[in-house]
Amino acid sequence: MKLLLDTHILLWSAIDNLPANAAKYIMDESNQLYFSTASIWEIVIKSGLNRPDFRVDAYALYNGLLDNDYNEMSITSRHTLAVTTLPDIHKDPFDRLMLAQSISEGIPFLTADTRLANYPAPIILV
Repeated sequence: MKLLLDTHILLWSAIDNLPANAAKYIMDESNQLYFSTASIWEIVIKSGLNRPDFRVDAYALYNGLLDNDYNEMSITSRHTLAVTTLPDIHKDPFDRLMLAQSISEGIPFLTADTRLANYPAPIILV
């Protein structure tokens, strides 16, 4: 199964701090794991703001994702336009864009964010 991973899932995976219910999806070799370009952008911006939950070397994370066979999902105009169809449940623009990517591509979005679970979208809440 293809899975688009939320930024926090990527960060937790990088520091071996995944919750068990998330790890089962990450470790399942039959799953194709995707990360969004938006996640890398979010990490760069929020680490630049010295957010303690985003203290990570974005270059090292990006290279590690590619080295571990994660697939990058680039942002397209179709993805950004899909954001306009989302109800105003969640305010974070990065999460909204990744959710729109998930919906547009028909790929489940793996997240720990309970607010995102309120969207009519293919969400896997861990």
